[in-house]
Amino acid sequence: MSGDRPSPLVIERILRDRQGIWQQIVAEGDLNALTGRMLVSSAIALACYGAVLGAFHSPLMALTSALKLPLLFLVTLAICLPTLYLFNLVFGARLSVRQSLALVMVAITVTSMLAVAFAPISLFFLITAPDYGFFKLLNVAILTLSALVGLRFLTGGMQVLNDHGLLAPAAAATAAANAPAQVDASAAAPAGTAPAGAAEPVAVSAGTAAASGANGATATTTATAPTPTPAPAPAPVPAQWGGQQPGAAFPPGMVPPGYPVQQRPWVNPPVLRGEPTQRPASMTLLYIWILLFGFVGTQLAWTLRPFFGDPGQDFALFRSIDGNFYAEILRTIANL
Repeated sequence: MSGDRPSPLVIERILRDRQGIWQQIVAEGDLNALTGRMLVSSAIALACYGAVLGAFHSPLMALTSALKLPLLFLVTLAICLPTLYLFNLVFGARLSVRQSLALVMVAITVTSMLAVAFAPISLFFLITAPDYGFFKLLNVAILTLSALVGLRFLTGGMQVLNDHGLLAPAAAATAAANAPAQVDASAAAPAGTAPAGAAEPVAVSAGTAAASGANGATATTTATAPTPTPAPAPAPVPAQWGGQQPGAAFPPGMVPPGYPVQQRPWVNPPVLRGEPTQRPASMTLLYIWILLFGFVGTQLAWTLRPFFGDPGQDFALFRSIDGNFYAEILRTIANL
């Protein structure tokens, strides 16, 4: 198989050609097809993992969980995506709706594929240790870990867009206009010559100007040029170093004992660092949006429950809304 042939799996392309995905989103090249492939892949992966969750109760619960888990992620995306887009617009970002959707879909695709990769482990504990509380906490931990990895991809993609000036275009243009041109004159100029743009010393010879004043005194003014400092003669090499004559070069990387190391500023020129770039407000709001996405997702998951199905209760498509997700997790940990 040719290495240049694109992979039919979108997750493989995301993991292998991450920079290519970001560049495609920056250029808005064929984003509809890319987003559609990620949507289909995520829905299939989440449906498979949801079936594993519901299999703890019954085959009917497995079927409903396979439908509700993709719905959970897509509805959460539909609720939170307008907030992300408007945050970017308020602070001057140039992200389009398609770019914002593609970025979030990359995170959801990574999350769903990583979760379905943990499905065999979940099935193993379902068969060997069918404890409802442990099984529920195990899968909550799997989904949390998968979501953290997916959100890591989201922040990486937003950082690439920031580097291209899509998050803070005004700041990027100002930094580019104010950045000084740094030219290494020492490396460009031949040895023994002055760097380009530097003023060379000019020898000035002025005669004696005599001016006769009213008192008959004579004022004498003399201008002299600075005397150039001669280059130091090379140090002689002792006889134990091969009997070289004075002025001969030392072997590369070897300096006789007692001789000072010659400083060569042109070997390691100082690195001129510009001012550190400030994080745009869009990146700060992205982390706030991630927290909002997490809170909305967990509350929606509590609303759409059950996903696992308590074996002590009959099958039900939905439960009554009482309590919250975090209180249930704490109660389950306490009951272990």
